[in-house]
Amino acid sequence: MNTQEYNQLAKQLNFPSDIGRLARDQNINRELLLIIYTQRVTRDSTRRYYQVKNRAPQLLSQWKKGTSLVQLAKKEIFPPVLLSLILMQQDGMPRKEFWNYIRDPKSAPDKRLKTEMYEVVREDIIYSPAGMDVQYQRGKKGEARLCEWLDRNGIEYRTENDLRGEYQKTPDCLLHEPIEIDGQKVHWFESKANYGNAFEVKRNNKKQLVPYTEIFGPGIVVYWFGYVSDFEPADDVRVVDASFFNKTLEQMKMI
Repeated sequence: MNTQEYNQLAKQLNFPSDIGRLARDQNINRELLLIIYTQRVTRDSTRRYYQVKNRAPQLLSQWKKGTSLVQLAKKEIFPPVLLSLILMQQDGMPRKEFWNYIRDPKSAPDKRLKTEMYEVVREDIIYSPAGMDVQYQRGKKGEARLCEWLDRNGIEYRTENDLRGEYQKTPDCLLHEPIEIDGQKVHWFESKANYGNAFEVKRNNKKQLVPYTEIFGPGIVVYWFGYVSDFEPADDVRVVDASFFNKTLEQMKMI
């Protein structure tokens, strides 16, 4: 899909329940929809964070009058965990204490807060501990798949952990010796366990990938769940998706 199609799809993902509906009605991969929903929500919440924070006194007043945190979050179309953090801090709760209650709702000091912390954690599929773990595990799975492909093809490399402290910025896998693909040398691979929308590609190019080319030379970034067809390319960075790794080195006729 192109950027316009991506944006049209993202606009339909306002709540977690929209993921299942679109997966069923439009026959779209559920995990892909979860990723696009996550991208939309995280970008939107970053953009609107201070707008919501400026309204914290009024929202806190509504909560104290009986409106639940989840109800307020739905009304604001804002992640329940983030909204709850804003309001509880407005009410004087330290950040560390709040995150303790998110991780263990039963430790909250009163019945209402216990109940609402459970609700917030259940409703927020991005910023809850379970939601963050899903994203973390997806990232680790992508890295493992990349390493498994390199191992299977006998390509020696060092991981980001191996390189820690040696360079200012390090890719997921830096090859011991460059390989050649379609006439271009490849020095490194970077794994992105998400969808490469135009914003994501541009940000990654600027913050990570172009600096890698300046330090190590050309490389490859894989967006495991695909990327928009009209992305802005960067010099010496080849963008691929999961299908790239269905082929062996021999099939690619690498040297």
